Amino acid sequence: MKTYPLVISSPDGDLFRGDAQMLILRGTEGDLAVMAGHVPFVTAVKQGACTLVGAEGERREGTIEEGILTVDAEKVTVLTSGLQWRE
Repeated sequence: MKTYPLVISSPDGDLFRGDAQMLILRGTEGDLAVMAGHVPFVTAVKQGACTLVGAEGERREGTIEEGILTVDAEKVTVLTSGLQWRE
């Protein structure tokens, strides 16, 4: 599967920086999945479940706080007040 550069940052620093196949979280219009080649957009992120599928297919799940998601032609960026990964 194709990948894209993803950065998830909080006021405390980067929570994830690397390549991803998919990011699933809740935006203002409901749940959404971002994959490589997604059309550019910006949306608010709502608190809730967050799933990240890494470059090698590894899956991480957690709970994300409110924030902003930016998808552009070069990378995907999430600015959030917090993210707790499940172990």
